[in-house]
Amino acid sequence: MQHVSSTSSCHDPGSQNNTIHQFLTMTEQAVAVAGGIIGGILLFVLIGITAYLLWKKFCWFHSYEKLTGAVKTTNANAVFQDQSEIQLKSTSLVSKQKSVAVVVLSRSRSVPFIIPPTLHERDWINLMNEEHVQEGSDPYMIPQSGPRSSFHSLAGAYVVGTINPELYKFPEDKSETDFPEGNIGRLWFSIEYEQESERLLVSLIKVRKLQPPAADSCSPFVKIYLLPDERSYLQSKMKRKTLNPQFDENFVFQVSSKMLFYRTLKFLVYHVDKQKKHHLLGQVIFPLKNELLTNDNKLIIWRDLEKENLEPPSEHGDIQFSLSYNDYLGRLTVVVLRARGLKLHEESHSISVHVKVSLMNHNKFIKSKKTAAVLGSPNPVYNETFSFKADQTELDTASLNLSVLQSIKGEKTHLLGHVVVGPFMYTRGKELEHWNEMISKPKELVKRWHALRHST
Repeated sequence: MQHVSSTSSCHDPGSQNNTIHQFLTMTEQAVAVAGGIIGGILLFVLIGITAYLLWKKFCWFHSYEKLTGAVKTTNANAVFQDQSEIQLKSTSLVSKQKSVAVVVLSRSRSVPFIIPPTLHERDWINLMNEEHVQEGSDPYMIPQSGPRSSFHSLAGAYVVGTINPELYKFPEDKSETDFPEGNIGRLWFSIEYEQESERLLVSLIKVRKLQPPAADSCSPFVKIYLLPDERSYLQSKMKRKTLNPQFDENFVFQVSSKMLFYRTLKFLVYHVDKQKKHHLLGQVIFPLKNELLTNDNKLIIWRDLEKENLEPPSEHGDIQFSLSYNDYLGRLTVVVLRARGLKLHEESHSISVHVKVSLMNHNKFIKSKKTAAVLGSPNPVYNETFSFKADQTELDTASLNLSVLQSIKGEKTHLLGHVVVGPFMYTRGKELEHWNEMISKPKELVKRWHALRHST
């Protein structure tokens, strides 16, 4: 019994070896299977990456064939056609690519904007003057020697868009071509004010489309006044036998900054005939009060010439203004232009003259507005615009009263004269004609002179 129990309690060495061998065999098989799976996955990934890179290279090589929305340019067509003819002699592939580019460009009117291959993947920096310079590059690059085909010039290029030449044309200056009917000439000048030296710099630039009397050849010159001083003036040189004189002359007026905005520039354009007589062709009146004149602020201005009123002023002086009525907005507009020949109570620079514009209805006051004061001039210039609300049904009962008033510091205001324009109910003669012409020409400015009447 002891022999049996001892034998059963011992393990067989052969069976242990078989078990270990089977375990090792299964492990090797598992490792081989796992290695095969991993190797297959890596091979599949490698094949996919290779295929993707080949597809990207093919797409990049033919990217310029996908140009769409470009615009036609005849010069570009001629260049590309010549280049494609040269390339046909070398390779059929390049010829095919060039023909596609020609077809695409023939559908457009703009020029393709292309970055050359040598500039790809470069960094760019902005300069203060808004130019672009390539970072780390030599601005004076020496081109490669030897002929280059059209394929070499475009095959590696990026088409980043197109340029429309119409966007880079300078806008046409209509002031040189757009002359209204009845125009007697147009004058260009510039003004600038120096604060420190208190000097007004006036540059007479040019005059265009002058209308001389009869068929005489025109020899013009210009006189320049700084109103209200009409006793002194500056004069340009005379230009012989031209209707479009170019002056380019500079003039200086000494005027304090306090008085600057009370002054007015006046240009008189004359023609000298063969007998040396002077004929006034037209004038330009330009008040300085509405302009922003500072150092380094040079204003270039043009104005149409106006005919001077050669009739002598009336007993109490005259006033010029424009009327306009907008029937759609129900708005009555008055532009007070100037007065002349005023009978001032005293001639002094401390005297100021302004115009009061009043809207009346059935002789009842509705609303009034007034211009800025002009100092010490019997011929003040205003150029100020006022608007009043007035329904179209009220035009038969409404009227405008323009009063010219003089005031002296510390004294009472004096009425120099007034004029009333309106319908038949209130006016006759030129005042009634002016009102009726305004109604018959809606939205147009109707300009006229009127004699002032004095009333106590």
